[in-house]
Amino acid sequence: MARRTMSEGKKNVIAMLLQEYDVHTAADLEDALKDLMGGTIESIPESELDNHLGYKEYERSDNENYRNGTKSKKIRGKFGETEISVPQDRDGSFEPQVVKKRQKDVSGIEDKMISMYAKGMTTRQISETIDDIYGFGASEGMISDITGR
Repeated sequence: MARRTMSEGKKNVIAMLLQEYDVHTAADLEDALKDLMGGTIESIPESELDNHLGYKEYERSDNENYRNGTKSKKIRGKFGETEISVPQDRDGSFEPQVVKKRQKDVSGIEDKMISMYAKGMTTRQISETIDDIYGFGASEGMISDITGR
């Protein structure tokens, strides 16, 4: 069996994205990228809350603090404004780290995420990079959850 090269893998991903988002113009591409980045950024606080509570969504737990819905938040990035849902916990102790409370501009986060994806970094490397950039530790498990989402 022939081994696929990195550029072949990227071409397949690009082809799938072009087909999935029905991209025909530059504006279509920007909309697709905005949607992808919004979804990715939205998944980060979800994984952070899993880590904060000590269990994943839909798992049973004896923890007295639990998920308490989401709130809507508008963020701005290089591809425009998009709306994400940020999870909340019952006792209000959850503080998102990557997209902090009252933070609106996420263009720097977009740049870092695109760079990490493009480099094919491991969960350990991404965790170290997040710690270097944002000054908080993100476990490899949390990074794995984020990239898995």
